[in-house]
Amino acid sequence: MVTRTAVAALATCAALLAATGCSSNFDDSKEPAQDKAAKQNLTVLIATSGDAETGAVKAAAAAYAKKSGNTVTVEVAKDMNQQLAQAFAGHKPPDVFYVNSDQFANYAKGGSLYPYGDQISDADDFSQQLRSSFSYDGKLVCLPKDTSTLGLAINTDLWAKAGLTEKDYPKTWEDLRTVAGKLTRDGVTGLVTSDEYQRLGVFMKQAGGWVTDADQKTMTADSPENAEGLSFVQSLLKSGSMKFAKNVDTSWGGEALGKGKAAMTIEGNWLDGGMKLDYPDVKYAVAPLPAGPAGQGTLAFSNCWGVAADSAHREASVDLVKTLTSADQQLAFADAFGVMPSRTSALATYAQQFPAAKAWVDGSAYAQGPVTIAGFDKVLSQFNTELQSLRTADPKKILADLQRNGEQAIAKGN
Repeated sequence: MVTRTAVAALATCAALLAATGCSSNFDDSKEPAQDKAAKQNLTVLIATSGDAETGAVKAAAAAYAKKSGNTVTVEVAKDMNQQLAQAFAGHKPPDVFYVNSDQFANYAKGGSLYPYGDQISDADDFSQQLRSSFSYDGKLVCLPKDTSTLGLAINTDLWAKAGLTEKDYPKTWEDLRTVAGKLTRDGVTGLVTSDEYQRLGVFMKQAGGWVTDADQKTMTADSPENAEGLSFVQSLLKSGSMKFAKNVDTSWGGEALGKGKAAMTIEGNWLDGGMKLDYPDVKYAVAPLPAGPAGQGTLAFSNCWGVAADSAHREASVDLVKTLTSADQQLAFADAFGVMPSRTSALATYAQQFPAAKAWVDGSAYAQGPVTIAGFDKVLSQFNTELQSLRTADPKKILADLQRNGEQAIAKGN
């Protein structure tokens, strides 16, 4: 699951590569000796969104341990990327662990991940988009543990106060411009989002653009479509009907929505857990993101369950992952802490059980997956830095910088 500070807050493994050598230097000719004991001791490292997620993973691990006879110890990382980098460099990694999509290619290229995808007989129950996010050199390396998409979250009390009804939920960019203007008054901003491509990228997609081509071999950032998307955002920022979260003294869109500083925000289904915990009395609804010139567009996020190449318990680790990614277990996780299942079959059941999440679920059908190129996390970090100044900066220059930096990363990554 992608949590509040989301992808932008993650430290870059690329920096740690230089300092620690974030690779296990694994190759098939020097496989680690495998534990052949009937009962094995497995370690699992997770980056958690809170007590609910931690408890759910520990409960699932305990159930597996009882059934299999293996022992499973679940640990919560304080800094996932740093701890993994150090563990890989020291050849003492956890057996199973969360891998974020924007670090996946770094770890896969470094040989730190054991590719077990060919051992999953029903891998096609995971969408092509999700499988692509966690494939390297044409091989499915690890299974996505869940999925998230972005929707338009609306404070329904502020919506009604502005004289708007469900019929006014914006369907197009111009609709969004209109309602954001009407909602901006009395200390409330119509639309508040984070100042990062993981939110603003939806407008690039809706305009018909994206950062790379579908194969992630060619940069497509410096395009008229992407410029149109960012220019539309800039126009809302200049009008005052849209602001970034930090400009309304909040840390993310959910906080702005919960505190009544935003009438609308763009967030994923992790918003549900945050609102229940921090703002249980705030009423909100989630609508599909408005369509742009090229149609509907949203972004998809996920982590995968990585198995260490250096693990002495690979077979048992893959067996554990199969349990953790089963349809029943994914639905249990969804109920416990709000994530959507990554299995297509389980997602259909989830949609029936959680009708309020319909917009997020429907978004899975047309969502754009993340860029997963080795070393690209640094490129996106720089892109996010420049997006902070989008209100006054030249969108075309921002995209030209992204194009240039991305081309360099692709050249190094191949």
